[in-house]
Amino acid sequence: MVKDTTIRQLKEFVDKAENIVVIPHHNPDGDAIGASLAWYGVLKQLGKNVNVISPNSFPEFLEWMPGAEEVVNFETEKSKVYTLLGSAELLFFLDFNGLSRIKGLQDVIEQSSGKRIMIDHHPGPDDIADIMISETSASATCELMYDVITQSGWKELLNKELAECIYAGIMTDTGTLSYNSSRPEIYRIVGDLVGIGVDKDKVHKLVFHSNSFSRMKLLGYALGSKMNKLEDAPAAYIVLSDQELKQYDYKPGDSEGFVNYPLWIEGISISALFMEHPDKIKVSFRSRGTFPVNKFSEKFFNGGGHVNAAGGEFYGTLEKAVETFKTKLPEFLVSKK
Repeated sequence: MVKDTTIRQLKEFVDKAENIVVIPHHNPDGDAIGASLAWYGVLKQLGKNVNVISPNSFPEFLEWMPGAEEVVNFETEKSKVYTLLGSAELLFFLDFNGLSRIKGLQDVIEQSSGKRIMIDHHPGPDDIADIMISETSASATCELMYDVITQSGWKELLNKELAECIYAGIMTDTGTLSYNSSRPEIYRIVGDLVGIGVDKDKVHKLVFHSNSFSRMKLLGYALGSKMNKLEDAPAAYIVLSDQELKQYDYKPGDSEGFVNYPLWIEGISISALFMEHPDKIKVSFRSRGTFPVNKFSEKFFNGGGHVNAAGGEFYGTLEKAVETFKTKLPEFLVSKK
């Protein structure tokens, strides 16, 4: 539940603005795109001139969402982005709480004179907006977006299509309610969304069960040949090199959910996924119980996130990244006892 005073201030900002820009984080996931497009749809119905600007492309399995075809990609449409931000009176930062999360778009944003509103659920926010809606107890930014829409008196604008964007965001950010989903509020929201008309079977098919042949082969290879266990910690990890990703025609979003699979192994409560890219090693972490993968990622992998779900980056070789995980995790486990 967002404070009433904050909602009133947000509505005042929206009422006064004609040109509005909505921005998700770099490499936007289901929560970031779901929240952005749901908010985009509501603002359009309020008569606003609104655009969604993404720092880069988003996964193909999210392209069914209404408004997805209108998202402006900063990497490929820089001149348009400069024009839109030059006239924007209000900026919404969704699903990130530090400008470093939007990569190259940060420099452009810092030159904008528009008012800023942040809506996010990650811990440790930077002071980046005039209005900061930061609720770390929320399961997803889409959960917060639902609260903002309903508390603002705009629930009637939340039609079936926009409700499905929010539902998809909650499902992707909680692993279909398998983590970060212990609060009763999230189930009440999901119930409301289904009541609005969300076709949950359709959404699950589009998001989780519409895999390409190459993605399924990559998953099989990852689990069959690239998954390993640690001997001195209840952890398992998957390692995929840049060459292996190219071999399986990897596209953004193809590895979605891979990091969750090791947690299905008996005795495993910590999971990691290492993916090599030309400029860095991308790392994802998941855990069960109270082990804070966000703190571990923050300390050793330039990352952060939630207690049970976090991400990070490593600047060095793939081998060194894995070695850091294998040596530092047991030490970190001991320090947290």
